[in-house]
Amino acid sequence: MSGKRKNTPQTVRQHAVHQESTFPRFTLAQRWEHAVLILSGLVLVLTGLPQKYRDLSISQDLLSTPERVELIRQIHHIAAIVLALEAVYHIGRIIYLMAKRRLPGDLLPTGQDVRDAGHMFQYLLFLRSDKPKFGRYNFEQKVTYWFVFIGFLLMGISGFIIWFPVFFTQFLPGGVVPAAKLAHSTEAVVAAIFIIIWHVYHVHIERTNLSMFTGRLSEKEMREYHEKEYDRLIGQSASNTQSGGKK
Repeated sequence: MSGKRKNTPQTVRQHAVHQESTFPRFTLAQRWEHAVLILSGLVLVLTGLPQKYRDLSISQDLLSTPERVELIRQIHHIAAIVLALEAVYHIGRIIYLMAKRRLPGDLLPTGQDVRDAGHMFQYLLFLRSDKPKFGRYNFEQKVTYWFVFIGFLLMGISGFIIWFPVFFTQFLPGGVVPAAKLAHSTEAVVAAIFIIIWHVYHVHIERTNLSMFTGRLSEKEMREYHEKEYDRLIGQSASNTQSGGKK
């Protein structure tokens, strides 16, 4: 008998490698934006909270000398500048795409988002057995985007008023400075809680969605969480294949 082992169907099945299609989700530029947003936002939170809650023991340790206070403020200001530049780039890119008529409307709120939210609410209350089907972005992701966008815009404006009070009080009433301090710190706390509890849990913990880091989603994730977008892409691919075959 030969010493060679025959590849029976069972052996082939055992050594078969499972391959799953992936779909593009975020571009490299969008992933870099996300990374800059995370890092600058984290630094702002870590340097801003001690200044807001100065009575805490850890805050008193960090701000125990004038030199430490100045250092913390400088780090906070540098992170604020980085975040402001990121915001300018993001808004500039939106304006550019609008001018070129290439801005997708996937993140714009629609009436369907309201219906999807009501559908999901009924599903969570066991009033419906099926989950709503979503496109490229679901209503939760749109809420996150617009909350962060508007919240950071508010924090940016109020932050620069606090940073340059003399300049702004030349043409604004003096009460705008304490109002800006209250708005800035309160919005920062709300944003931090919202991002950690809502966004991080729902996206990165509940289902370990790493597409913002890898740029792609698996076919399984697309079918389960973005079924409408999956059907659109599959239909588009099939249409392109058919039109290509006719040439």
